[in-house]
Amino acid sequence: MDIELARIPAGSVQLHDARRERRWTVELEEFELGTFAVTEAEAAELIGEPAPHPRRPATGISWLRAVRICNAASEWEGLDPAYTFDGEDVTWHVDADGYRLPTEAEWEYACRAGSAAPHYGPLPEIAWTSADGVREPQDVGLRLPNLNGLFDTLGNVWEWCWDLLDPGRYGDYRVFRGGGFADDAWNVRASVRRGGPPRTQLEDVGFRFARGGFDADGAAQGWSAAEDAERASLDGPLPPGWTPRR
Repeated sequence: MDIELARIPAGSVQLHDARRERRWTVELEEFELGTFAVTEAEAAELIGEPAPHPRRPATGISWLRAVRICNAASEWEGLDPAYTFDGEDVTWHVDADGYRLPTEAEWEYACRAGSAAPHYGPLPEIAWTSADGVREPQDVGLRLPNLNGLFDTLGNVWEWCWDLLDPGRYGDYRVFRGGGFADDAWNVRASVRRGGPPRTQLEDVGFRFARGGFDADGAAQGWSAAEDAERASLDGPLPPGWTPRR
């Protein structure tokens, strides 16, 4: 199996937390990100998932399954696994060189590829959305890539990230980004955040491999365990449009 990765140069990205009405800038070190979302064929080779459509993104895979597939890919190539598990508690060893999920900051920075606009190009040319009238994910790589050489970061399927969505309100929900084939243009934007429980399996949510180890302890690439703990202690009203936790 040959996992195709694009090298993403160091740089910065501005993030936004709507509930805290906070904007901040994250400085990122160089990392690698999958040119395509993980396909059914790749998931089949790593963990034996069925692959009736080998070139389509692998969907219906929970966040917990996605991090285990990342470890399986690392073991396949003899790399240090990024994650260890204590039941359903997952620890990211940020210095590991194995495959992992991107942080939310990495994902947005790589998706934007230098663009400050909601999309890195005209949606009909770069993304599968509700405007196309399709009812299922499409094969990867059929629309134009961004300037980082990444395909389908917007549209087709949402993609899991490492980060917690909003632990003060949503507990263990994890972030997914990018919009899917059934979403309209408002949701298929580089800045839109959604999330779900780590066990949830959705037909329009997949994931993309990242790689890159960092000389840090409990913090890297815009994510921090201490920040997660601080956010978990906060409570307050949800921003307009946010759905209460079910």
